[in-house]
Amino acid sequence: MLNQDFDNYKLHEVVVSDLTYVWINNQWYYVCLLIDLFNREIISYDISSHKDAKLVESTFNKLNFSLENIKIFHTDQGSEFNNSTIYKLLTKNNVQKSYSKPGYPYDNAVAESTYKILKTELVKNKKFKSIEEFKLELFDYVNWYNNTRIHSKLNYLSPIQYKNLYSI
Repeated sequence: MLNQDFDNYKLHEVVVSDLTYVWINNQWYYVCLLIDLFNREIISYDISSHKDAKLVESTFNKLNFSLENIKIFHTDQGSEFNNSTIYKLLTKNNVQKSYSKPGYPYDNAVAESTYKILKTELVKNKKFKSIEEFKLELFDYVNWYNNTRIHSKLNYLSPIQYKNLYSI
């Protein structure tokens, strides 16, 4: 649905997502982020030891606004996104589902780029001793990312600064 058009959307109109993994205390954990295309803000996130629909569903459940505000949810075609649990959740809230073409990461470039930034700025060369430690660091990182980190795409404003200036 997006056709690689990631700009000029209203607040919460289009949300993109993907999953990534982090090695924590001899175990893989998975991080799901929901990113608003309006201002590139991380609007929700969650962590799990399982890469599945429950992780995606719990990330949606942590939103601080109604899921009905979202018009389009875009992801790759991974089984954690393309399943009856997520389909029912989106349908119930009148959210349209948009998928990337298989094996074509450019269709989800904003999510891919956000994960690359997260891996570079938070995860790279760090050894997290516990999931609790990682959760605290991720909480701080998301807060910093949304409130302080500037983005060239947002006229060198942070996502929150951009939202405060341009959302109606």
